[in-house]
Amino acid sequence: MSLIKNPLIIALDVDTVEEAVNLVDGLEPYAGAFKVGMQFYNSVGPETIRILKRKNVSVFVDLKLHDIPNTVAGAARVIARHGASILNVHAAGGSTMMRAAAEAARDEAERAGVDHPQVVAVTVLTSIDQRMFNDEIGIPGAIRERVVSWAKMAKEAGLDGVVASPREITAIREACGTDFVIITPGVRPAGAVVNDQKRTMTPGDAVRLGATYLVVGRPVIAAPDPVEAAKAILREIS
Repeated sequence: MSLIKNPLIIALDVDTVEEAVNLVDGLEPYAGAFKVGMQFYNSVGPETIRILKRKNVSVFVDLKLHDIPNTVAGAARVIARHGASILNVHAAGGSTMMRAAAEAARDEAERAGVDHPQVVAVTVLTSIDQRMFNDEIGIPGAIRERVVSWAKMAKEAGLDGVVASPREITAIREACGTDFVIITPGVRPAGAVVNDQKRTMTPGDAVRLGATYLVVGRPVIAAPDPVEAAKAILREIS
């Protein structure tokens, strides 16, 4: 059962504990969870998770685990032990790797007496457009078809959901059902700068189409008033 109180996950894309704690202290009433990604995690280390848990907030550990099944399972155990609410792996690692991660995370959470994390699979990054997908990465076919294929594989492997652009929400819902978790980055409030995102959508539209959680970073944490930016997104969602 998810303990995340609303759909807004705020990405703590910062370098220091001080920056992160200041953001959490101000934004905690408005955030369903906070995301620890590669920048913050690689700057501070696993202590990032423990610091946020001491703040009594839900944590999405976004490290996109992708390796042989045994290695990914070991990493998933550690992340689950620290009390993450969500962790992710890369769908391109295959069903055996995904299944190993999900089983390891749930077993370790039970052993450690903490809540089971939701384990989700990253599909195609929101910074990738159709040309890049076909010509640079070398995968044929439409992005949507590949995303849906990986989502179905993730569900069959026992994962709780996927990370995908808002453009694929409807297709994933049709393929995987209403209980399947869909986390959508690439969300930009109306009028916001899209930065390096390619496949984007507004928060209100993404939720109406069936997104479970929205990941928002720069439009909130780089805003002149992060609290007001988060409140505006929640108003748009509702």
